[in-house]
This record gives sequence, structure tokens and C-alpha cells, in this order.
Amino acid sequence: MVKQNKTKSGSDAPSKRVRLRKWILDIAIIIIASLVYSLGVHSFSAPNGIVPGGIIGLATVINNFAPIPIGTLFLLINVPLIAVGFKLLGKRRMFKTLISVAVITVATDWLFVGLIAGIPAVPTYTGDKLLASIFSGVLFGAGSGMVFLREGTTGGIDIVNRIINKFNPHLRMGGIILASNAVVITAAMLAFGSLESGLYAIIAIFVSGRVTDLILYGGLEGKMLLIFSEKFDEIARRIIVEEGRGVTFLKGTGAFTGDDKNVICCAVHNNQYARVKRRAREIDPRCFIIITNAREVFGEGFNSIESQ
Repeated sequence: MVKQNKTKSGSDAPSKRVRLRKWILDIAIIIIASLVYSLGVHSFSAPNGIVPGGIIGLATVINNFAPIPIGTLFLLINVPLIAVGFKLLGKRRMFKTLISVAVITVATDWLFVGLIAGIPAVPTYTGDKLLASIFSGVLFGAGSGMVFLREGTTGGIDIVNRIINKFNPHLRMGGIILASNAVVITAAMLAFGSLESGLYAIIAIFVSGRVTDLILYGGLEGKMLLIFSEKFDEIARRIIVEEGRGVTFLKGTGAFTGDDKNVICCAVHNNQYARVKRRAREIDPRCFIIITNAREVFGEGFNSIESQ
């Protein structure tokens, strides 16, 4: 029995070290990502009166009427949301969220402003508002995407959205996010008395969403092809030999004819599917092809599950 305990503890030690290294890496990336997010606020959105949606957007609106720094407002609004999140969404995610919110607050109100000794202020851009909305969206999306990759959030509306989705799973997350941001954008237009402010906010939110998706899914996305053809054998061989992709035959039965059919199922990278489609049509111009987006593809030839 003693010998078994020693073996067990010895095998647990590397696992604990791996988990510790992953935790440290998560925190380091979240800190860097939060600095990137905060840079979007300090250098682009706040100086140009652009409301980027979410709690940071709400803080920008309030800052227009009250002499309270945006980062401080962001923290104050987030505190009750994080408290609720700890109870409903789990301690691990909320601890990482708390770190992100703290970094965004300190960087926005102190670090980038130059109020920390020895660190110069980071310049702000007050030129073309269209450029400002685009670049703020890029930084917001990059920061949020990296935080999401490490199983955290940047706080605020994201916590609210997740809580709503938790109790209303029939509601699509995209619709919830759109609705919550619409409220903030409407508030911005009323606060600044300008339709233009809302339009620039929409641009920033759109760019942010695209960049976030690119970071979260850009390296994992692919296409799935279902190819129906009497020449399935020849098409499959060409895909395997010329594209180096695996192929699976799915057994099917034609509802009209009652004939048994072999359906080719193949997952490919985004830059390969056009070639695969062309090769199939060269062999059988009458083949029937269904192409769908595969949000994430894991396994041999794609991303490793262990790396996620």
C-alpha cells in the first residue's frame, strides 16, 4: 500500500506542475491582452468620443457627464457583476475576469496616462474618427479574443450575456450580445446628441467582433464537404493523393430511387476546398456537393485537441 501511494504521488507531481505552468501562462496572457484592450480605450475610443459597446462604452458615456475616470467607472460597474458571476459562472473564470478588469482599470487611468512614476504617457489619436473606430475595434477584438482563449472575460456585458444565456439557453448568444450593445449605442447617441457617435460605435463593435472571431477560430476553421457521386472511389483517391486529406465514406440510401450510395465526407482547410471542389467536378461534372463551414476542426492534419 505504501508503495502504491508513493507511485501515485510521483505521477501526480508532473500533472500539478503542468497545471501550474498553464495557470501562470493564462494569467500572463490575460494581463498582456488587457493592456491591449486598454490601449484601444486610451489611444483611440475615449479621445474621439467613440463608445465601443459593453461596460467600457457605458463608462465612456458616464464620463461625458461626470469627472470620474473611465477606468474607475469600468471597475465600479463591474464589481457587482463579478460578484454575481462568482456565484453563477464559477470561481475560475471570474478570478481571471477580475485580473483583466483590474489591469484595464490601472492601465486606462494610471499606466497609459503617465501617472505611474518612470513610465511616460502613451500618445492619443484625435484625427479621423473612422480610423479611430477601426483601430479601437482591432485592439478591443485582439484583447478580448486573447482573454477568451485563456478562459477569461473582460468583464461587464460579457458577464451579463453569459448569465442571461445560462438561464435562457434557447436564446442565441449573438442575439443577446447584439441587444445589449444596442442599449449602450442608443445611450451613446442620446448622451452625445449625435447619430454619428452611434455609427462609429457600430463600426468599432463590428471590427472588434471580427478580430475576436479571427483570434478564437482563425486557425481552427475549415470546410466540410459532402460529395455525392457514382464515381466516389476515383474522387476519394484524388483527394487523398493530391490534397493529402483523409476521406470517409458514409453509407446512404436515395429516398427516391432506394439505391445504396457512398457519400464522401471530407474536412479540409479553407484554402483547399476550392481545389477539392474543382477536382470532384473534373471527374464527375454531375456530382452533387454540399459545403459547410466547420467552426473548429481537431485531429490529424489539423489542430491538436491537447493544445487547446
